[in-house]
Amino acid sequence: MTPTVLVAGETLVDFLPDSGAPLAAVERFSRHPGGAPANVAVRLAQLGERPWFWTRVGADPFGEFLVETLADRGVPDRFVERDTGAKTTLAFVSEAPGSDSEPGSDTDGDPRFTFYRDGTADTRLQSGRVPDDTLESVEWVVLGGVLLASDPSRSAVFDLAERAGEHDCTVVFDPNARPELWPDADFETQVRRFLPLVDVVKTTPGDLTPAGFAADPGELSGELHDLGVHTVFRTVGEAGSAASASTDAPWGPETASHGGYTVDAVDTTGAGDAFTAGVVAALADGERDLERVLARANAVAAASTTRPGGMSELPDPDAVTG
Repeated sequence: MTPTVLVAGETLVDFLPDSGAPLAAVERFSRHPGGAPANVAVRLAQLGERPWFWTRVGADPFGEFLVETLADRGVPDRFVERDTGAKTTLAFVSEAPGSDSEPGSDTDGDPRFTFYRDGTADTRLQSGRVPDDTLESVEWVVLGGVLLASDPSRSAVFDLAERAGEHDCTVVFDPNARPELWPDADFETQVRRFLPLVDVVKTTPGDLTPAGFAADPGELSGELHDLGVHTVFRTVGEAGSAASASTDAPWGPETASHGGYTVDAVDTTGAGDAFTAGVVAALADGERDLERVLARANAVAAASTTRPGGMSELPDPDAVTG
């Protein structure tokens, strides 16, 4: 079956510590495939919504590991590129200072990342690699904010979003703020340029404040709606999630919230990406009740935390698809 969803963004290797010690004191790490858009693509495949995935990795051992992982997880390789002139991005995951939670997460459930991403393959995506006939065949295009941090990938993502809009695709965007990847005030400039091309935003309380948006959830949703974003999904860790849709949304106007689920979390890396996949899978399946969309997305996110890494098998996919 031809995919109805296209995901675009980075694929990288996450190194998870074997303890909660400061990163400089950690002696051993375990290797896991990662990258927010890659996590979303894999989760969608696990949920039965097998997507196209446009990404670029180095032609190196880490890149081969990632290519094999994506294939093993059911992600088609048509748009998985290998770069012979650059290395694969690496990220080391650690706890926030003062955290007593599981390795890889802080007390708010948000991992901290140290990136090795200077001129790596995912910074070198080229415009036009996803043809118009592909955009004509898909209904959803899911994009992450990390690629906006550097050119030529930034230009490639702008081009993709613009053409997706011309083909009436619903563009979903996760800002995924990573301050160390952004020089000066570039995050605010580029995100505010990009948001008018976006239909749906998935965000956390701190994702958009560096771009000058309000911290208050209601004000934030209003500001995004004013820019043309018709639906805003907000995750707040263990407290669950909320959504706001304007009159321009196919399922709006509506507001909804869901308190989430309690699980014995092992690792929260990629939980937000699992939530995004749950949202897209639910909407692509035709669900229009935002409370039910949130319930499904929260279930996928909760299930994803019960095993380490952002692409581990869901313990019971059928339990999160109803």
